Amino acid sequence: MEKPHCTAIVLAAGRGKRMGTEVHKQYLLLAGQPVICYSMKAFQASGIIDEMILVTGAGEEDYCREQIVDRYGLSKVSQIVTGGKERFHSVWNGLQQASEEGYVFIHDGARPFVDGKMISRLYETVLVHKACVAGMPVKDTIKIVDSQCSVAATPDRSTLWMVQTPQVFETKLVKKAYEMLMRDPENYTVTDDAGVVETLLGYPVRLVKGSYENIKITTPDDLEVGEVFAGRVCS
Repeated sequence: MEKPHCTAIVLAAGRGKRMGTEVHKQYLLLAGQPVICYSMKAFQASGIIDEMILVTGAGEEDYCREQIVDRYGLSKVSQIVTGGKERFHSVWNGLQQASEEGYVFIHDGARPFVDGKMISRLYETVLVHKACVAGMPVKDTIKIVDSQCSVAATPDRSTLWMVQTPQVFETKLVKKAYEMLMRDPENYTVTDDAGVVETLLGYPVRLVKGSYENIKITTPDDLEVGEVFAGRVCS
């Protein structure tokens, strides 16, 4: 049986205001390499991923082609697409360029530590269930608070997971969900791709173990932690 086509959409259009730097977080250096290069190298090395679509901020296309794609030999990048105002706009722009058949891995470029084993776990799951996301069980007790910051409820920790990326879907399925979203985006509140599929289609999404090291570089503290993890990757 022929392997289905798999596309990785890597999102690099975010501004990263919480980082407090002029350079966008996905382009900051981490152990000497731009943050975004780590995940793209993982997709490049994976036999599961056939192509990458890189979604960048407006005006950053040439920089990404020269300083990221060409410089680091990321030959699986088939297209560089300009992102939109919000994350879901950027995902939609990438999805429109993806093959209609097969599966799509949607990944935040600010998460550098996806690896081959994680990609394989997600792939094996999406083949069966058509929709899955990386995540990990929470370690801490979570409190739901009211407007006065008083505890309103304490959910059962065993039912709570931190959701990560990649988020992986049958391409037809996620495109259908996003097409519905884009017809009336103001009518929905969704913060990730799984939420789009769940909300618009009512389709169940499986959780697959990612890694506690699969952090998102959002603040200067994350960058410091990332330096430690990057040292392990490069060693």
